[in-house]
Amino acid sequence: MVNKALTIAGSDSGGGAGIQADLKTFQELDVYGMSVITAVTAQNTLGVQGVHPIPPEFIANQIDSIATDIGVDALKTGMLFSPEIIEVVSQKIIQYQWEKVIIDPVMIAKGGASLLQTEAVDALKRHLLPHAFIVTPNIPEAEELTGINIKTEDDKFEAAKRIMDLGVKNVIIKGGHDESVSESTDLLYDGENVYSFTEVRYQTKNTHGTGCTFSAAITAGMARGLTVYDAVSEAKKFISVAIKEDLHIGNGNGPTNHWAFKRIEGIRI
Repeated sequence: MVNKALTIAGSDSGGGAGIQADLKTFQELDVYGMSVITAVTAQNTLGVQGVHPIPPEFIANQIDSIATDIGVDALKTGMLFSPEIIEVVSQKIIQYQWEKVIIDPVMIAKGGASLLQTEAVDALKRHLLPHAFIVTPNIPEAEELTGINIKTEDDKFEAAKRIMDLGVKNVIIKGGHDESVSESTDLLYDGENVYSFTEVRYQTKNTHGTGCTFSAAITAGMARGLTVYDAVSEAKKFISVAIKEDLHIGNGNGPTNHWAFKRIEGIRI
């Protein structure tokens, strides 16, 4: 049986984030990748030069094409941009009764450009998060969703609990924006247990697409039938190696290395 993963997200013309990063990650983690494009961006390592959202009705058409023929074992969402897009994606998740839904609440690009309209944050909380099996905010995104100023592990836990109150089944607060200079710790809360995943923090500016890649790796693991814990553990290792073995592409915040995971001796699926 071929395991299949779907990404519903924006296109990154520079190839480091969005749909492109997701499909690369799916391929490296042995799942068949499919995509629904929500917006087209003009983007490179220096920033986002333009965003062109796809009409919601055509996003619905893309989802229908995949759902009625190929099928989906797990899916993730990334850049959804507007309330209208969020609502149509939520409606399709309900229609097709998809359960393994991983939400990466993409709000701001690495260079600082907004990738989610201000009014869309409320739509995300009301319409999409109640259908999330896993949500993967970084610290600024978790602060935006909860209103909490996150400085400590206790703050992460409190933010995770508040996000879970929105209907989410599992919350991961990513530690990439932690103040620690030596480690990055992600917190996973499943409603009963709290788990920490810690890796070395590498000093590099080439971290474009880390959030997309991390959530895509979790989605691939879920599509292959891993537990949440094992999928997150694998994804944390995947993104850590991808950052360590960065590609030095472009003049700004360069992309991570999506093929590094399988090339490091001893790491196998």
